[in-house]
Amino acid sequence: MTSFPEPPSEIKAMMKRYMAVAALAAFPMVAQAETPNVTPGEWEFVSVTSVSGDMQIPDQTETERQCIIQEELEGADFGFIEEEEGCELLNQDMSADGLSYSMVCRAEGGEATIDGEMRFMGEQIEGTVDILTQSPMGELTMNTVIEGERIGDCE
Repeated sequence: MTSFPEPPSEIKAMMKRYMAVAALAAFPMVAQAETPNVTPGEWEFVSVTSVSGDMQIPDQTETERQCIIQEELEGADFGFIEEEEGCELLNQDMSADGLSYSMVCRAEGGEATIDGEMRFMGEQIEGTVDILTQSPMGELTMNTVIEGERIGDCE
């Protein structure tokens, strides 16, 4: 198994911020379209992020559980997340079966271009988020694959 040096804390903080914004940005947009093809219940989401660029950073895997209820899917505030400071939604294309979007985030000394796509398939959700960051520390490309699966009723 190859061991990579630990990335500087500034890079890790920047990556986490951009990944969180990108992965979660999809859900506020759903409220503006028809009801998504998502079955209410307890969901488990697994995201795997690989990073390439001027630094070697190992893949990051995160697992999260979330209860989604019908009222949230139909409501205007489904998945509402306050707009992240410094980020601008450039475009979005939505339907009950999925969405795609592009956004740009600017922070002190850097910029990230984010392109995402989510597919809603009833009891499964699949998606990708691609992030290109430019900063004084170099260029990084982050590719995240997101898989969600309904695992039962909410507790």
